[in-house]
Amino acid sequence: MAPAPPPAASFSPAEVQRRLAAGACWVRRGARLYDLTSFVRHHPGGEQLLRARAGQDVSADLDGPPHRHSANARHWLEQYYVGELCGDPQGYMEHGAAAAAETQKTDPAMEPRFKVVDWEKDLVDWQKPLLWQVGHLGEKYDEWVHQPVARPIRLFHSDFIEALSKTVWYSVPLVWMPLLLYLSWSYYRTLAQGDVRLFVSFTTEHSVAVPECAFPGLFVLGMFLWSLAEYFVHRFLFHMKPPSDSYYLITLHFFMHGQHHKAPFDDSRLVVPPVPAAVIVAFFYLLLRLLLPEAVGGTVFAGGLLGYVLYDMTHYYLHFSAPHKGSYLYSMKTQHIKHHFSHQRAGFGISTKLWDYIFHTLVPEEPHLKTQ
Repeated sequence: MAPAPPPAASFSPAEVQRRLAAGACWVRRGARLYDLTSFVRHHPGGEQLLRARAGQDVSADLDGPPHRHSANARHWLEQYYVGELCGDPQGYMEHGAAAAAETQKTDPAMEPRFKVVDWEKDLVDWQKPLLWQVGHLGEKYDEWVHQPVARPIRLFHSDFIEALSKTVWYSVPLVWMPLLLYLSWSYYRTLAQGDVRLFVSFTTEHSVAVPECAFPGLFVLGMFLWSLAEYFVHRFLFHMKPPSDSYYLITLHFFMHGQHHKAPFDDSRLVVPPVPAAVIVAFFYLLLRLLLPEAVGGTVFAGGLLGYVLYDMTHYYLHFSAPHKGSYLYSMKTQHIKHHFSHQRAGFGISTKLWDYIFHTLVPEEPHLKTQ
C-alpha cells in the first residue's frame, strides 16, 4: 500500500495577504491555494492577467470566459499547490463555498488525482534519466508525454552527454549568425562574378546564367523552404505516434520532441543545442550542394539557415515572453500554448501560420463563452 500523502499546509488569510503584499501571486480554488509566482511570465494570456487575479478564486476563470481551460491546464495548476486556506474563506474571498462546490461539480473524475500533486510518480522515476524509461510505458506513453510538468528533466546518465543535450537560447544566434553572414557574403560575391549557370536539363546546352540580382530571391526562397520543412518535420516526425510495442521508437520520439511536450518550460531545452543542430545543418547543406550549383545552393541554404535561427528564437519567445495582446506574436503564442496543452494534433507552425492555413491544421477557435 502506498504511503499516505503528507497533510497539507494551512495558511491564514493574514498570511496569504502578507505574501501578496510582498509581490507573490497566490490564487485559490475553493480552499486550495496555489503559488503562481514562478509561472506568471509563462502564462499565455499574459502576466497582468494573472497578477490581476492574485488573491482571488479562479474557479470561474478556469471554466471561462474567455475560454475553458483544458484538463492538462488544470493538472498543470496542481503542481503549484501549496496548501489550504484555514478558517472560513467566505469572508476572505467572494463566493468561496460556491466555488469549492463548483470545483467538485465540474471535475469529479480529476479530484482524486488532485490529492497527490505528483500523480504520475508510479510511471517513471524522476530521480533517474528518463530516456531509458519511457520506452517501457508502452500504450501509456502517448497520454503521459502530453501531460506537461513544471520541472526540468534529465535524459542521460553521462553528465557530458547531458550537457550537450541542453543549451541557452543565445547559443543559436551566437553559433549560426557568423556562418550565415559569411556564406551570404561569399556566395553573393560568387554570383556577382557572373560565372554561375543553372542547368535546366542534363545537357550543358540548356543552362541559364544566374545574375547577382537573383541573390535576394534565392535567399528568400531558402527561408520559404525552411518554413515548409519546419511544418512537415513538426507535424509528421515530431508528432508521429510511435507504436506502443516499440521501445526504441518511443525512446526516439521522446528524444526528438516528446521531452519538450513533457517539460515545455524547461528553458535549457527550448532551442536545438549546437551539436545535434550541426549534424542537421550539415545534412541540408550537402543536399543542396548536390542538387544545385554551389553558389545557388549555398544562397538557398543561407536563407534557410536564417529561417532556422528565426524559428528557434521565435519558439523561445513564445514560451518565455508576454507579447502585446492583439499582436501577431500574441496570436502565435496563444496557438502554440494551446498546441502544448490541448491541441497536440494541430497548430504545427512556430514562426508562421501559413502552412497551418494551407493544410487546415489551425488550432480550432473556441466558441465565445458568455458570463452567466
